[in-house]
Amino acid sequence: MQVNKDHWLSRVRRRPSPNCAPRPVDQEVALLVIHNISLPPGRFGTGMVEALFQNQLDTVSDPALADLAGVRVSAHLFVDRRGRTTQFVPFNEAAWHAGVSSWRGRSHCNDFAIGIELEGTDDKPYTKAQYRRLLLITRALLARYPRLSPEAIVGHLEIAPDRKTDPGRLFDWAGYLSELGINSA
Repeated sequence: MQVNKDHWLSRVRRRPSPNCAPRPVDQEVALLVIHNISLPPGRFGTGMVEALFQNQLDTVSDPALADLAGVRVSAHLFVDRRGRTTQFVPFNEAAWHAGVSSWRGRSHCNDFAIGIELEGTDDKPYTKAQYRRLLLITRALLARYPRLSPEAIVGHLEIAPDRKTDPGRLFDWAGYLSELGINSA
């Protein structure tokens, strides 16, 4: 797996989202943010995450979706429970995943971050297929973007601690970082 010259991953499904913007001229990719998402909450394989990122989510189909009416969000990538990956935004553009956020004194993390959504919740373990795919993706991103470093891989909770808890306590940070050759101690 590699990042192509057009800033899209090779060998993944593409579904361009309208919910993105050019990165500011002085902003390079320097942060990787790992999230989780499931729609409706706790349900997997519904296709609703893709619909959300495409502004096609039927928010009246389930009361749990009502708060998402009119919301415009995206991530660069979505990795489902089987490890299948869809890319919505090229990496040289800003996806709308971080919201109000700050990392090491820099605000507006969307301007310099790549967002990866794992299909999941804070209280369910992720699948082996998701970890395998996340490792391949992370290695490809680290190889392509020189300002991105292993120390700049964080969970959403680290850039928005008052609002977010994902990827959750069951995300295996130690195993993931170890497989990348990073000491998590």
